[in-house]
Amino acid sequence: MEIAVGSTNPVKIEAVERTLERYEPAVVAVGVDSGVSEQPRSVAETVSGAENRARRALAATDADYGVGLEGGVARLEGVPGLSLIMWGATTDGDRVERGGGPTLRLPDEVADRVADGAELGPMMDDLLGTAGVAEAEGAAGVLTAGLTDRTRALGEAVACSFGPFVTDTYEGGP
Repeated sequence: MEIAVGSTNPVKIEAVERTLERYEPAVVAVGVDSGVSEQPRSVAETVSGAENRARRALAATDADYGVGLEGGVARLEGVPGLSLIMWGATTDGDRVERGGGPTLRLPDEVADRVADGAELGPMMDDLLGTAGVAEAEGAAGVLTAGLTDRTRALGEAVACSFGPFVTDTYEGGP
């Protein structure tokens, strides 16, 4: 099974490899445009970015599946503050399935800066005095003291968007 990932970010590639390892996938990274802003600011925009990445990665290759992953921020009904969200999309060229990863509330200082226009990854680097947090543990790892990290969090979005293709529970499954 060959899977095209719509990103060259090593964390996103590892999330796909780890999550789908039982299928022994050949994973190819494809740099594609998400078609959304660098910092998606709603569920709809984040999902759209994941869908675009999945479709564009598949279209650029001869892979069996395209997978797109996108992180964003959103205000969620019934949840105080601004939340970090992660979404995945998987396509086989005929259908697209979507799945969400973990969601966590951003600390007020972080949320305020993101609400003022900052992009989460670079802003976290600035706050922590680091470089490349988005290609390492990510905000999810920092904000949970390592209880999860960006790879595992994105892996959940991969599992939830890829699952319908490998179970007969959904119409169009294996």
